[in-house]
Amino acid sequence: MAVTAVVTRSKNGQWVNEAEGAPELSRSYASRDEAIEEGEALASEHGVRHTVEISEPTGTIVDQDDSV
Repeated sequence: MAVTAVVTRSKNGQWVNEAEGAPELSRSYASRDEAIEEGEALASEHGVRHTVEISEPTGTIVDQDDSV
C-alpha cells in the first residue's frame, strides 16, 4: 500500500507516527522529539506531508507485570 500522509500524535502515553495508507509502517516512540524526527524522515522518504498534532502526552506507559 502507498503512504498518503504521516501523522505524529500522542497516544496512550507514547508518541506515535501513523502512516496513513500503510499501517504496517506506523511506529511508537518514548519522546515527542524522536517521533517528530522519524515522522519527518518517513514522510520525506515517501514524498508525502507530515503533520504533528499538538497535544499534551496522554496516559502513562505501564508494565503489565503482575508478578510483584
